[in-house]
Amino acid sequence: MSISAADVKKLREATGVGMMDCKKALVETNGDFDAAVDLLRTQGQKVAAKRADRDAKEGIIATGSANGDATGILVEVNCETDFVSRNDDFQSYAAELADLTTSTLPADRDAFLAASMQDGRSVADSLTDMTGKIGEKIDVRRTAVLNSDGGTVVSYIHPGARLGVLVDISGDGDLAAAGRDVAMQVAALNPIATHRDEGSKEVQEHEMKIAADQAREEGKPEQIIDRIATGKLERYFKDNVLLEQPFVKDSSMTVGQMLKSTGAEVKTFVRFALGG
Repeated sequence: MSISAADVKKLREATGVGMMDCKKALVETNGDFDAAVDLLRTQGQKVAAKRADRDAKEGIIATGSANGDATGILVEVNCETDFVSRNDDFQSYAAELADLTTSTLPADRDAFLAASMQDGRSVADSLTDMTGKIGEKIDVRRTAVLNSDGGTVVSYIHPGARLGVLVDISGDGDLAAAGRDVAMQVAALNPIATHRDEGSKEVQEHEMKIAADQAREEGKPEQIIDRIATGKLERYFKDNVLLEQPFVKDSSMTVGQMLKSTGAEVKTFVRFALGG
């Protein structure tokens, strides 16, 4: 039977699959639109199965907000190549997943994969379909939901969308500006905690032991080794604890001092680096 250009265009718009593949599917199903959709989905599943073991380490970090900016989300959407990560279809799909994360606020990745897209498909099924459409493994590595109790969650996506940050900030003044400054700090210096007391005692003891062992290897007198180790632990805090790090926009003050000067307080943060 004859397949019209309008039929091919309609199938293309419904599935996102290439024009030639759409025409071929319509020919194989004798112009049955629904059967053609099912055929293309089956073909997509075969592609996904073939690529299931492939590494999907490229992609983008997307963000969103809910509850009047009291909630922020991050989602890492992955593909195999940087080329696909810059594809309009992939980026639109990642934005759709970010919107869904914002509306569903999933507890974890498994809950998100089970969530329903607008067309009724699960996220897991949509990933399979997108893999078939693009020809690369498409996956969601992780999601994060950060809720603020009485404050604001400020989000930041670094240029290139390979890194994203959420910051829970409260207090007075311009919280959006202060939150963005802190988020950029987190993006740049990758702190491991907001306050030093968030770190486990075991980690601190481990850092002290490493510093003491290094001092002994350097031949330092035993009576000053504890003092040396304590000093190195303080340096560890300054390097790795957000509020004690030098503020990247003005190294004459710490992040904690900057926040105090603006009347703001940061409770916690979330940082996603692509593949990290």
